[in-house]
Amino acid sequence: MTATEPTEKILPSPDYVQSLARGLAVIRCFDNRNQRRTLSDVARATDLTRATARRFLLTLVELGYVATDGSAFWLTPRVLELGYSYLSSLSLPEVAQPHLERLSHKVHESSSVSILDGADIVYVARVPVSRIMTVGITIGTRLPAYATSMGRVLLAGLPDDELDAYLEKLDIQRLTERTITARDDLKAAILAVRADGICVLDQELEAGLRSMAAPIRNASGLTVAAVNISTPAARYSLEDLHSDLIPSLRVTATDIEQDLATVNR
Repeated sequence: MTATEPTEKILPSPDYVQSLARGLAVIRCFDNRNQRRTLSDVARATDLTRATARRFLLTLVELGYVATDGSAFWLTPRVLELGYSYLSSLSLPEVAQPHLERLSHKVHESSSVSILDGADIVYVARVPVSRIMTVGITIGTRLPAYATSMGRVLLAGLPDDELDAYLEKLDIQRLTERTITARDDLKAAILAVRADGICVLDQELEAGLRSMAAPIRNASGLTVAAVNISTPAARYSLEDLHSDLIPSLRVTATDIEQDLATVNR
């Protein structure tokens, strides 16, 4: 047991529906690295017996959320329906998308908007110009906040106590040789982003990738999202990022903020 783990297991409430929780766990065990899984894979990933995992998988197949060839299982596009109600009620993606399109057209680079969810960022809007990462980025993609430019912007917007709690329980992985792995150094980098209002990340998430991000704030001044530009490291020097890309990024963040304020009046 680590220092950050609870000493006692928290029991679910009387209203907790275990079968629903297990079914959602089966859906969540599929991700970018595990798009196709065998029955044994699913059982192991969800800590279910093979028989239980099989029942959930076959139920999801009947409902159209999972497909199978008899030996492997994978999610179908129908799972997007599960998040549609949330996304359709969230004005941010709809507001941000045209601004991202203008930004990407102007700078000829990919741009995205994300929000913070737990320890991860979640992409809610995106305009890809070219694929520059080994992992494909789509709406709903999750990446570790500490190693992304948008994540550090979002973390910089947290109150001090929430930031400290995040850092205390964070499992830091060295994703590249440039990834900051010392907690004190990571906190210093996040606080620098808070002071600067911008984050430039140089190949910490993936070698050969640079990105820069700015906060999107609501009318109360709270950071609710982040917008970024990502580019191959060979295309721009760090100095060029500041002169050629970041000014347009700042303008886009301000424009999105203004439109959000109008929508939320």
